[in-house]
Amino acid sequence: PTDTERITPLTPANTAYTIYTSGSTGHPKGVTVTHTGLTSLITTLVERCDTGPRSRVVQLASPSFDASILELLMAIGNGGTLVQPSPGQLAGDDLARTLADRRITHAFIPPSLLATLPAEAARTLTELSSLIVGAEACSPHLVPLWAPNRRMANLYGPTEATITTLSHVLTRAHTPIGAPNNNTRVHVLDENLRQAPTGIPGELYVAGRGLARGYLNRSGLTSERFVADPFGEPGERMYRTGDLVRWNQDGELEYLGRTDDQVKIRGFRIEPGEIQAALTQLPGIAQAVVIAREDQPGDTRLVAYVVPETDHSVSTAEVRDHLRQQLPDYMVPAAIVALDRMPVTPNGKTDRGALPAPVYTAAGYGRGARTPQEQILTAAFAEILGLPNIAADDNFFDLGGHS
Repeated sequence: PTDTERITPLTPANTAYTIYTSGSTGHPKGVTVTHTGLTSLITTLVERCDTGPRSRVVQLASPSFDASILELLMAIGNGGTLVQPSPGQLAGDDLARTLADRRITHAFIPPSLLATLPAEAARTLTELSSLIVGAEACSPHLVPLWAPNRRMANLYGPTEATITTLSHVLTRAHTPIGAPNNNTRVHVLDENLRQAPTGIPGELYVAGRGLARGYLNRSGLTSERFVADPFGEPGERMYRTGDLVRWNQDGELEYLGRTDDQVKIRGFRIEPGEIQAALTQLPGIAQAVVIAREDQPGDTRLVAYVVPETDHSVSTAEVRDHLRQQLPDYMVPAAIVALDRMPVTPNGKTDRGALPAPVYTAAGYGRGARTPQEQILTAAFAEILGLPNIAADDNFFDLGGHS
């Protein structure tokens, strides 16, 4: 229909596209994103990711993932070229080869996928002038490897706020999630919607022109997540991200994890993101993921998965000792599993469902029981731990035991 035939005129606040996201609930919901949000994002990409007419942007993300729209805007939204690689999931040497052969200048690569590239690619991919990471926390190990001689930017944001809300150009191993994009405001609030002081964790709320209209045909869920903004003009809204963050002393936002990632184990409330942060600060560890597993009904345990840096090996005993110096005992994982690489989903995020169950084994050395009392105790502990036997000087907690 023509503009005169429309019931209401078209405006920048109309829906530009609807994309479905499962979020943390597993139930798909359509997010309706406006034209206003897209124009604000394009100007941010020009400023912070240095996109322009000469950009050659690789399309790695699936069309079902809103990062594909980010890639589209980086290229076509600024007069550049969008490069479609050969079909199939790219990673490791294949991805490095594609970036080189297609002379890619700009790429959005989630950290888990970036970690699969050979280390020498950071030096040999000379035409890759702008590298964007996001969708998950970036390991500090990746920044000094990839940031030199190119612009490396971290983008953060939910689909409900037009793909990305915050951005930060990375120059050192410390990886805050950044400053607000153009026409965007953020608040760090406690459970009573009061501003959280510097250094105190709170939930991140997003306001401004980038907010989506809401969820398609789901008014109840829209009103639950898009709430009135007490700090804005009358009628303005803000989006509850469900992400736990804090302001640091430099005025930057640091990501701590999901509010719904909080786990309660034996009476203690635990943020896995804090343990992950402690792990990635240890020498020799490139990536870390911490999850709560219930491999036996009623027995929930923290398990850490770590990927060592190139040419490094991981001693789980040493890692555990380091964590004990930084964290209370109840936050030290029951098991630490070393992997060659993290499993990733087709969208390049860590595939937590593919992480293997830990195998709890006795140390394999140590003295045997010498007295009847020690025999009774070691047999009882072995039965509790589900092990065939343990030594008298094995550590009950290191073998997965708890109170």
